[in-house]
Amino acid sequence: MTSSLHELAIATEVNLWEIKLAHRSKSFWYPYSTLHNAVAHLEKLSAMAELQLLELCRGAHGKVADIGAADGDLAFFLERQGLSVNVIDNEYTNYNGLEGARIVKEALKSSVAIESVDLDSQFSLRAQKYDAVFFLGILYHLKNPFFILESLARITKYCFVSTRIAKQTADGRPLSQYPVAYLLRPQECNNDYSNFWIFSEQGLKRLIDRTGWNILSYFTIGDTVSSTPADPQRDERAYCLLEKRQPLLRADPNPVPRGKASGKTTVSWDTCNGSIGKVFVSINGGDEILFAAGRGGSTSANWIKTDSNYEFRLYNSDHTELLAKIAVARATQ
Repeated sequence: MTSSLHELAIATEVNLWEIKLAHRSKSFWYPYSTLHNAVAHLEKLSAMAELQLLELCRGAHGKVADIGAADGDLAFFLERQGLSVNVIDNEYTNYNGLEGARIVKEALKSSVAIESVDLDSQFSLRAQKYDAVFFLGILYHLKNPFFILESLARITKYCFVSTRIAKQTADGRPLSQYPVAYLLRPQECNNDYSNFWIFSEQGLKRLIDRTGWNILSYFTIGDTVSSTPADPQRDERAYCLLEKRQPLLRADPNPVPRGKASGKTTVSWDTCNGSIGKVFVSINGGDEILFAAGRGGSTSANWIKTDSNYEFRLYNSDHTELLAKIAVARATQ
């Protein structure tokens, strides 16, 4: 059954093509449909996670991002649904140098922000925070997929991801059960030098886990039996909705067992997005003292006393954002 949102997406795609062809010939524009199927897949992922697509996009930050946006069709569609949207793409690898997105923006008198960013560089989007990021069909075009997913975990709660995966090599060697990725030759896939990493399903899921995300929903389409990294007739795509994993801070044991000597607990932390965190401790409500620092780790506190209260707090690297906190005390009985 076609949803009303999907029907709106189909109508929007027709309207956008009318605008596009009024300004440039068909060959100028990104040739693949980005709305007809995309919105249906996004709605399916949301429903599988018992969420509503547009509702999860309306969070505290009031903004979403479409990264690798082609001509911006999805961004302009989401704007029509009342969302504030940023388009982020690399003008040097975009199909028409982002000129297409800018033409449509002007024709629509749109407020969509368009930003050119080299996603293969050590870029930073830390000044921005988004309620959701749409990252569709881009991961296998990037040299460093670990870096990009870890970076996105710092700026958004939800991320929609789609990418090509493979169950076997071209000569039939199995990939499915291994957490691996196949590195394409420069023009091996679609004669496109910008294609790099094709993950196995387990490889993709391992990457997602290692970069600080939980998978809320997941499905695949295409050749789901014998897909390969490069054959256009054996193309399989994975779609997933990800939720950023919350920073971790814990103490074990807690409460600390009673005894005559000072007690000991081990404090463990993880920022869950690859960034540096700093753990401070406040004793009896006093000034914070730096206790430990790093992306994650464990450090012992062997000075826990019965008559004192301790609060450990995990902050970001510049001590401007409290990520997590935990109270530690000594058992009295």
